[in-house]
Parts: sequence; C-alpha cells; structure tokens
Amino acid sequence: MDNDVKLGRFISLILRHKPETIDLKLDKNGWANVNELIEKINKSGREIDFKTLERIVNENNKKRYSFNEDKTKIRAVQGHSIKVNLELKEVIPPAILYHGTAFKNLESIKKEGIKKMNR
Repeated sequence: MDNDVKLGRFISLILRHKPETIDLKLDKNGWANVNELIEKINKSGREIDFKTLERIVNENNKKRYSFNEDKTKIRAVQGHSIKVNLELKEVIPPAILYHGTAFKNLESIKKEGIKKMNR
C-alpha cells in the first residue's frame, strides 16, 4: 500500500472518528486547523507536509475531505462517528431520483423505502 493511501486512511480515522488519537481538536462543524493537523500527524511518527496533504485531498477518489477557501482548515465531508454539524443545506429532490443497490434488496426497498441503517 502506498504511503499516500496509508496517510489518507489515518487522516480519515482522525477527522471522522478519533481526533483524540493525536490530541487534535475539531470545531463543532468538524473543521481542524491544517497546520495543527500536519504538526500532530508528524509528532505521531508519520511524515506529512502541506503538499502531501493537498495531494491526498485532491486525489481521493471518494472525495472524503475538503479544505475551506483559504486552505487553513480541513474536514471530512461524510461518514463521521463523532457528532459534527456539516452545515448541509436541505434541498428538494428531483421528481426522479436514482439509487444504486443490489437486486436482492429491491422488494424490501419497495415495501419499506430506503433506510439509513448503520451508515
């Protein structure tokens, strides 16, 4: 596994689940200070700089992270197990909305609708 993938998984753990692992504080909206994140990741025995962090954010195929406008803050955009307010705006869905699923789930979805489950 390449180093960016390993770092990406570690960043995901920190920003989505366990910021306390490196004694990082997230604000109520899930944002972390970029310089503090880099410093604390380096103190944990891993090596990262801003250029590497930026590459990981930009090249992540699942778009797991985002920077604020001036790239001084970073956060995970989904999948938190910790409480954060992502400040998402409610939108009205279109008349037809597609959902990819396994065929075996179709009858249940028709009867009960799509459920959040444990995700």
